Amino acid sequence: MNFVTVSGITYAVMIFIAILISMTLHEAMHGYMSYWLGDRTAKDLGRLTLNPLKHIDPFMTIILPISLAMFGLPPFGGAKPVPFNPRNVKWHEYGAALVALAGPLTNLVLAFISYGLYFVFFFNQASLIGSFLQVSVWVNLSFFVFNMIPIPPLDGSRVFYAFAPESIQKAMDYMETVVGVFLVYVAILFFGSYLATFMNGAMLNILRLFHAFFSLF
Repeated sequence: MNFVTVSGITYAVMIFIAILISMTLHEAMHGYMSYWLGDRTAKDLGRLTLNPLKHIDPFMTIILPISLAMFGLPPFGGAKPVPFNPRNVKWHEYGAALVALAGPLTNLVLAFISYGLYFVFFFNQASLIGSFLQVSVWVNLSFFVFNMIPIPPLDGSRVFYAFAPESIQKAMDYMETVVGVFLVYVAILFFGSYLATFMNGAMLNILRLFHAFFSLF
């Protein structure tokens, strides 16, 4: 999928809109899944909403991903985590894993839909809508791949936690409690180039699967 050339300002606006949509739905789905599984924490704190102002983190949601995208790197980032109590959800660790998966899978579905619309209506055509759909695919795949990395407190760590041995679970509890999001910042700062290479490879493989699927019709 080759990106249509657009001006810097237009491109930045497209990225900003795509990020707002993708991260708002990402965080909202965490909340809805936890509520569906029996935990009211997100609802009681007003996080069961599609209002992006409730979910945005200025650095992780806006500054970091847009800056990365403007340099041609995968625009990974995050938002304000939707709080939930793992003790209140059904199926305990497995329920918590479902809550974690809800966000990244939402991004994967958004990327799939965006690619499908682009493939059917705008493939190899220069248009602003087609360009936005490409940006939407790129942004959503970036957030999906990044958040599925099993580093606390990213969503992938919660999924890995559910199936990990108790000794590893204790280590992950310590990392998330003591180090928290600082570990993500360290990973970005010191291993950013390796992270970008990994993400680009993963995203390319997913794009190939998307293309193969829609080429069947």
